Amino acid sequence: MPDLVVDYITSLDGYGAAEGWPGFWGMDVPEYLGWLGQHPEAEATVLMGANTYRLMYDLATGGEPGLEGMAAIPKVVFSRSMTGEPEWANTRLVSGDAVEAVRAMKASEPGDVLRTLGSLSLCRSLLEAGLVDRFRVVVFPVINGSTGHDRIYDGYPDVGLELLESRTFDGKLQLLEYAPTVLDGPPRA
Repeated sequence: MPDLVVDYITSLDGYGAAEGWPGFWGMDVPEYLGWLGQHPEAEATVLMGANTYRLMYDLATGGEPGLEGMAAIPKVVFSRSMTGEPEWANTRLVSGDAVEAVRAMKASEPGDVLRTLGSLSLCRSLLEAGLVDRFRVVVFPVINGSTGHDRIYDGYPDVGLELLESRTFDGKLQLLEYAPTVLDGPPRA
């Protein structure tokens, strides 16, 4: 059964993006970009929603650094509104229930790794369904209090996290990887 890794990049205050800020918050991050291309999940099947698909397709075809290899990676887009064949190579469109589709993928694709890219509501649904094996966050050293949008953790259930790995990239970014456990509520004292 493949592992499912939820992958986020975030500002310190939990935003996935901020108005007016460039990709990677405008930071020169060669060590991080090198790791993205070399880590074990670099060739994993990427799961994303339609909005993230459109954004990433535009960035990748527009020459955004670090996204050159995305065309070769298998991608699955979950959308009830998209129709026809996706433009991006190696992309499969799933219009049905994402949770059930991912559950089936995990059951039928032994050994493969699945990972998400952005797609906040998709990730939240997969976590709530107990399908997420690893939760990885790369924290960028910025606070986007006035320009931030796409707050990552709004609407999430309570989740306990067991630290599996941590690493610093480029003397700036902090990678934190956890095994998540969805909780029924706060732990009892």
